Amino acid sequence: MTRSLIIPPPLQPGSRIAIVSPAGRARPDDVASAVTLLATEGFEPVVMPHAMGVSGSFSATTDHRLADLSNALLSDEIDAVICTRGGYGAVHLLDRLDSLPLRRSAKWLVGFSDITALHGLLAHHGIASIHGPMAKHISANGGKNPDFRHLLDILKGIPPTYRIPPHPLNRPGKAGAPLAGGNLAVASSLTATRFDMLRPGSILFIEDIAEPIYKVERMLYQLQLSGVLPSLAALLVGSFTNYPPDINHPDMESMIRQMVDKYDYPVAFGLPAGHGPRALPLVLSAPTSVTVDPSDGLTIISEWP
Repeated sequence: MTRSLIIPPPLQPGSRIAIVSPAGRARPDDVASAVTLLATEGFEPVVMPHAMGVSGSFSATTDHRLADLSNALLSDEIDAVICTRGGYGAVHLLDRLDSLPLRRSAKWLVGFSDITALHGLLAHHGIASIHGPMAKHISANGGKNPDFRHLLDILKGIPPTYRIPPHPLNRPGKAGAPLAGGNLAVASSLTATRFDMLRPGSILFIEDIAEPIYKVERMLYQLQLSGVLPSLAALLVGSFTNYPPDINHPDMESMIRQMVDKYDYPVAFGLPAGHGPRALPLVLSAPTSVTVDPSDGLTIISEWP
């Protein structure tokens, strides 16, 4: 990110939230529940024309997905954008989205998983975005879940503060820097492109699903050899799920801790964000402070005016 950071403006009662599917096919029940819950909170959900479509494994053709997302991002009548799900396909849109005047009508974009590619796009344009709950997680427990409540606060302009219990693999310390990252496989695929978020000096957050331990280790070695991993301000490890057993490591977290043993920045595990039951919303690109304490655990504070 080389431009001054834009924090999108807060939503107000009646603000319009576009519901988009930039990648995989949406799950109708989850979307219907999320739309109802957003409306109950006083917003006006706007389901974009192709958000509920089907085109192979995608929600729509590349052109139709591009039209939905670009119209939502540029429209003066849309105040925020929430993705229905991840999957695969956001990368198809990056080149053409990059040519749009995204800073002119900057607004919150919410999602995770494959949506990490879009977070890279917005970081490149100097716009903060939210790695956070999509339709399934918004709808959990009828909307009475902490992640949806935190998301609502952020959308309304309230910077979050989180306190996460201690984890035995944590390394204590304090750091302040922009928060970057998301799904590690997607973020790694953008290395050496203009959408690369994995930069030295950042607080890096990582999570993933169904990636074997050795593949995650390989991604971390790439970050090590490129100079990013040794130069982080801090590392936050979210959910790593659905991976097979590995003969060399007892679990994913142990491997990651071993990879960063030689460095001295704070490291925290157990962040309830990613492909698990929780999707704690994190404000990417925003100035962030973290404190990892042996007794108090991890404290994350997003800091913007």
